[in-house]
Amino acid sequence: MNQKTSKISSLNKSNYHHGDLRSTLINEATAILKESGVEGLSLRKLADKAGVSRTAPYHHFKDKNQLLCTIAEQGFVRWQNDAESIFNRDDLSAHKKYRAFFHGYIQYAADNPELYDLMFGRTIWKQNSATEELKGVAFPCFHHQVEMTKRWQSQGVIPNNENTLRLSQVTWGTMHGIARLLIDGIYADRTHIDEMCDCAVNLFTQQLSISNEVD
Repeated sequence: MNQKTSKISSLNKSNYHHGDLRSTLINEATAILKESGVEGLSLRKLADKAGVSRTAPYHHFKDKNQLLCTIAEQGFVRWQNDAESIFNRDDLSAHKKYRAFFHGYIQYAADNPELYDLMFGRTIWKQNSATEELKGVAFPCFHHQVEMTKRWQSQGVIPNNENTLRLSQVTWGTMHGIARLLIDGIYADRTHIDEMCDCAVNLFTQQLSISNEVD
C-alpha cells in the first residue's frame, strides 16, 4: 500500500468513526448475512468489510448476539412497515388487504431467507438470547397480528366464531410453514408462491362460509 492509498484508508476510517458507523456496520452485516448466513458473520469479518479497525464494532455491539439481534430488529421494522402500507391502503377492500398481507408475508420471506431465519428462527429465540431492544420491536409485531386478526373477524373476512389468538396463531403458522417450505426448498419454489398463498387464503375465507352455513 503506497502512502497515498494509506492516507485515504485512514481518512475513510476516521470518517466512519465521526459519521454514523453503527448504521454502516448494520448495513454491512446485513449484506454479509444475506451472502453467507449466520455462520459466515463475525465482528472481525464485519470490521474488515466496513474498512475499520477490528475493535471498532465492539464500541456498538458487545458481541455477535447483540449484532444479530440488531439485524433482526431492523428486519421486523421493515416487515411491519410493509404490512402497514397494505393496511393503510384506501383502494383495497378488507378481503383484498387480507390477501395482499398473506402474499406480502411469503414474498418477504422468499426475498430475505437468511434474515427471515434470523427473525423467526432458533438462533435467537430458542436460545432465549433476544435483547430487550429486539423484544421491544418483535413482540408488538406479534400483538399487532392478533389485533389485525380481530379486525378481519369483525369485518367478516375470516370466521369470528374462533378464538382470535388461536386463529392468529394458526394463520401465522400457515404462513410460516409456507415460508419454510420455500426457504428450505422442500416441495416448493418461488413459482408456487402465488398459488400457495391464494390456496391458503381461500381456505381461511371459505371456512367463514362453512361456519355461516352450520350456524
